[in-house]
Amino acid sequence: MTEDSGHGGKPSPQDGQPSPRRGRPSPSTPRVRLVDVAREAGLSKTTVSAALNGTGRLSPEVRERARETARVMGYRPNATARQLRAGRARLIGYVVGELADAPWSFLDSPYFARLTGATAASALGHGYAIVLLPAGSLQSEWSALPLDAVIVADPVADDRIVEDLLAARIPVFSDRSVEGRPEAHWVDVDAVAAVRRTLDHFLAQGARRPALVVPDSTTRFHREVSAAHQDWCRAHGLPELAVRATEPGNGPVVQAVETALTAGPERPDALFVVAEASPPLVLDAARRHGYDVPGDLLLACVSEDESAVHTEPPVTTLSLRPEAVAEAGIELLVTVLEHGQRETGGVLVPVRLDVRASSVRHPQPPNTSSPPT
Repeated sequence: MTEDSGHGGKPSPQDGQPSPRRGRPSPSTPRVRLVDVAREAGLSKTTVSAALNGTGRLSPEVRERARETARVMGYRPNATARQLRAGRARLIGYVVGELADAPWSFLDSPYFARLTGATAASALGHGYAIVLLPAGSLQSEWSALPLDAVIVADPVADDRIVEDLLAARIPVFSDRSVEGRPEAHWVDVDAVAAVRRTLDHFLAQGARRPALVVPDSTTRFHREVSAAHQDWCRAHGLPELAVRATEPGNGPVVQAVETALTAGPERPDALFVVAEASPPLVLDAARRHGYDVPGDLLLACVSEDESAVHTEPPVTTLSLRPEAVAEAGIELLVTVLEHGQRETGGVLVPVRLDVRASSVRHPQPPNTSSPPT
């Protein structure tokens, strides 16, 4: 029978051996060094360094041997040393300015989810990591981070974070609302051309009372959409039918859709939903109020939701091409940070109208997707 040690029946540590809980922690596994990889691969340290950095005149076999050895051994470059050599932390802040009241809800949006994922992937391909910041971030929350630049997607009017970043001399990459400001660069889509193309399509299909559903937002894109719709209706002598969704999300947007379909004495014959919502839910709302699509109502949505293809009828969508926006933005960022581009500037990314049966009354050619414009 084992004698009670006085510690609840548990054996006490051996003499001279600290308890795992009360003594000093055991030393961590030593970090794998470049020289360790070189020794294991049977190569020089210089050769391994060139292989891992993609430099030097090495055979494919030697480069692959060095990289595979480093991978198997778990080698990681010393980030601190790299930062000191390059003068950059290779960290990019990322914030969606539009949804400050619900700072992380942008991940529920198909557009922002795809934009965020594509931005992170493109940045990583250039050796940068994305740091997610909540909308409405205060300077105290990010000022201590070694950010090389910050991407502010869809800032609202007079966004404080844009002002604070520029005051701190941190390069800002955003939409065209920052055009012309020192240390500010932009990537945007042509909202005016997007509205005109969609409404021209409705007109060609016989629509004379197109209604617009937009979010109650002060972003540049949504302000330009509203103005372009108003200008187009006036130019064609058609009534200006527009409803604002008071909040983001399927519920408020569908409610705004129902208002647009039922508010006036005359029913609209086309509906352009710019506020983001599930296309099947928009289609269901039209049917609940007695509309046949496309017979009574032509329908198009600004959406990246792939469910639009699988409804009956399939829903016409205007894509803002988030992957193309992300790639153009990161290319511009790298040009500014690594190649010394000092002048501010921007890139305009064309949108794409994918015409499907929900907005077609007249026969169309088999390929109804328009090229980006």
